[in-house]
Amino acid sequence: MQALLSTVRKHAVMYALLVPGMLYFVMFKYIPMVYMVAAFKEINIVKGLWDSPWVGWDNFKLFFQGVYFSQIIGNTLLISFYKIVFVFPAPILLAIMLNEVRTGWFKKMIQTLTYLPHFLSWVVIYGLMVAFLAPGEGLVNQWLRDIGMPSISFLSEESWIRPLLVSSDMWQGVGWGAIIYLAALAGIDPSLYEAATVDGASKWKQLWHVTLPGIRNVIILMFILRISHIMDVGFDQIFMMMNPLNQSKADVIETWVYRVGLQEMRFGLATAVGLFKSVIGFVLVFAANRIAKRFDGQIW
Repeated sequence: MQALLSTVRKHAVMYALLVPGMLYFVMFKYIPMVYMVAAFKEINIVKGLWDSPWVGWDNFKLFFQGVYFSQIIGNTLLISFYKIVFVFPAPILLAIMLNEVRTGWFKKMIQTLTYLPHFLSWVVIYGLMVAFLAPGEGLVNQWLRDIGMPSISFLSEESWIRPLLVSSDMWQGVGWGAIIYLAALAGIDPSLYEAATVDGASKWKQLWHVTLPGIRNVIILMFILRISHIMDVGFDQIFMMMNPLNQSKADVIETWVYRVGLQEMRFGLATAVGLFKSVIGFVLVFAANRIAKRFDGQIW
């Protein structure tokens, strides 16, 4: 005990810096776990959480047997898969390309232009999409008409909603995500590139044998974190872009929970679905970490 107190006094400032973060997790992550009991109850606002009737697994059964279950689960997994395939590698590619730029001002300009969209809300981004893609006065459709092609209802046709979700998410996040990989690239020993050049390795071989192995652990770490959120596809984005005409291809778990939990006030069912998502994410992150151990890139 005396040794512990001595260590705390010695590093008092460092421990003090931990306090805000620990309080955040306790208040907003751990204490709310108590209310997971709502998933097993039929919540009555008048009676309150603890006096509401216990229904066991009924909320889960209602969700799994619902007519929209296969649709929303399919949409969630498919959109998330598209984002992993197309959006996840984009920051890596951008960081590698920026790392090869030797003109300082040009590199800084590209970095600034690519990570600025990260600070825009999806309301603003959707407003920009309307300005460009609206079927009537959108700039893209005006250009299509000018060259003799028919207008396209990008924002309402089912076939366009998923490409728009993926491309807009990539545009908003690619620059911000590249910052992490640029930091990892800066940590690669320059002598490795010099040795590869002396051995006659081309740029492509240097990329494959020096650059990618140098940031492999960071890529694996980010991939594990992304896998844990495979059931989260971005409520704000989809809520803004979804409408009755494209809902069948865009409706996901998060938007369904919003309608059921807040609009229909079925809090028990909404909590059950949220708990289901958390369990899936927990299992996936453990599975991804076990696989990553084979490449020596696991988190724990």
